[in-house]
Amino acid sequence: MAGHSKFKNIMHRKGAQDKKRSSMFSKLSREITVAAKMGLPDVDMNPRLRAAVNAAKAQSLPKDNIQRSIDKAARGDAETYEEIRYEGFGPGGVSLIIEALTDNRNRTATNVRTAVSKNGGNLGASGSVSHAFDRMGLITYPAKVGDPDAVFEAALDAGAQDVSSSDDGHEIWTEIADLHEVAKALEPKLGEYEGAKLAWRPQVMVEVNESDAGTLLKLIDTLDEDDDVQTVWGNYDVSDEIMERLA
Repeated sequence: MAGHSKFKNIMHRKGAQDKKRSSMFSKLSREITVAAKMGLPDVDMNPRLRAAVNAAKAQSLPKDNIQRSIDKAARGDAETYEEIRYEGFGPGGVSLIIEALTDNRNRTATNVRTAVSKNGGNLGASGSVSHAFDRMGLITYPAKVGDPDAVFEAALDAGAQDVSSSDDGHEIWTEIADLHEVAKALEPKLGEYEGAKLAWRPQVMVEVNESDAGTLLKLIDTLDEDDDVQTVWGNYDVSDEIMERLA
């Protein structure tokens, strides 16, 4: 089941973290606050918070920022964020799922709709594309933690469903209910994970030509720049050759 995965999202695109570090830090801090507010403000007792903190550490979010986000939730003076999912289509007929955390539904809806429509896509109704994705748990590790075979064996022993490894890192897929247990079981063998979250895994990939790929990546960059947008999932397959020409 292990193999190279062409599936990419904004969290994996090379240079995205350095290019938009301020926006990335804002998104990470927001997720920490929401996670701490929804459960206990204790990483040992709150799996979602622990995953958010680990993801923040992996992106070098300063410890003071992490603690400030947790404290804000603990004091009860944090903003109230709503989790919203948008579904639609991008250039080349690819399916997109856009996840947001917002304190202003109207603002976010307008920004997302504008970004999609101006870059060759259109939003659909709820459920219009999610039926073509599987809702799963996703644990990510950098490539340096081990070779694909070693990571695959460790993931299999921990109860994972599938593993995709590439030069960009390792994606370990689990059943939703098993996400945090598998993540916990992997730590003694692979160390702290970069991320552990619920994800959308496409059932079928769509190959995108160079013209559509350029517009698609512009769309993803535009969404990435919006502080309310947390993650963009898609079923697009852009070849390495096209990615290199567009870089």
